[in-house]
Amino acid sequence: MISEGQIVLFKFPQTDQQDGKLRPALVLRALPGQYDDWLICMILSQLHRQIVEFDDVISPDGPDFVKSGLRLPSLIRLSRLAVVERRVLLGSIGQISSERLVSIKKKLVRWISGSVDQT
Repeated sequence: MISEGQIVLFKFPQTDQQDGKLRPALVLRALPGQYDDWLICMILSQLHRQIVEFDDVISPDGPDFVKSGLRLPSLIRLSRLAVVERRVLLGSIGQISSERLVSIKKKLVRWISGSVDQT
């Protein structure tokens, strides 16, 4: 069973629609409607790609690192979103705290509403 805040594995496509590679992704929310579709965002270990004040870092000294199932310090890339069917998510490796999930969702709301600088 998939739920919000889980970290799952997914073959995240590149933005040019080339095949992507299997990587962790954060499950943000189930979409409304009759389909079993979920909004997810990419997680990667390339911390230098961070968009400061937007992306979220999970570091080994942070409270969520052990439960996340991640092996390296990682970046939750809020600018890399996808909607996918649950069946393509390849299982859960961990979980983030509900507080972090709420914080991430608030960042997305601020961005979508135009309250965050896009530079």
